[in-house]
Amino acid sequence: MRDVFPGYDVLNKRDTPSWNEQTRAVIERRLAITDEPRFFDAREWAVLKALCARIVPQPEGRASPVPVAAMVDHKALEDARDGFRHIDLPALGEAWRRGLAALDAEAQSADGASFDALAPERQDALIRAMEGGSLKHAAWGGMPCDLFFRMRVIPDVVKSYYAHPTAWSEIGFGGPASPRGYVRMDFDARDPWEAAEAKPGQENEALRENLRVGR
Repeated sequence: MRDVFPGYDVLNKRDTPSWNEQTRAVIERRLAITDEPRFFDAREWAVLKALCARIVPQPEGRASPVPVAAMVDHKALEDARDGFRHIDLPALGEAWRRGLAALDAEAQSADGASFDALAPERQDALIRAMEGGSLKHAAWGGMPCDLFFRMRVIPDVVKSYYAHPTAWSEIGFGGPASPRGYVRMDFDARDPWEAAEAKPGQENEALRENLRVGR
């Protein structure tokens, strides 16, 4: 995987005018989430970890991977709902518990093994079947699998990944625009405190700039 923003670490902005005390406090709480379950049981956790790894695969050898499953677990523990709920979906925590159990049951039925024990291509096949609405195991309990995929799996997993500072560094994002904000809003325009993209042949220039922007 090409490093698009070499040398950039959004956490270097922690003590700069880019972030205020409220921003720092929110990010510190997010960084304190450890890679372990507090809401899900051991079986649900194993399935969730495997599912997250297929939805948002992370670079091999990353020193501190984003704890995506733990962030989903934290959301369920806090019962951080969306402010609305589809009539065919149960509440957040129950939807996740049922969906993970059903996905594991589908794996056992089709392959005789738990979802987390399957080869990646078989996991992907079940995920695609879930997306397409063709999974019908009784463990779904009447919850449409495609609805669970569309309204719980994708939003909760992807938003968890991109809510973490490690993902921000990966995409060159500077974090919440408070209090400094952003001024240059035109296409391909960059404020001096934003990360520089390493375009082909300009990697060294981007590295030098990104080591500077956090100061």
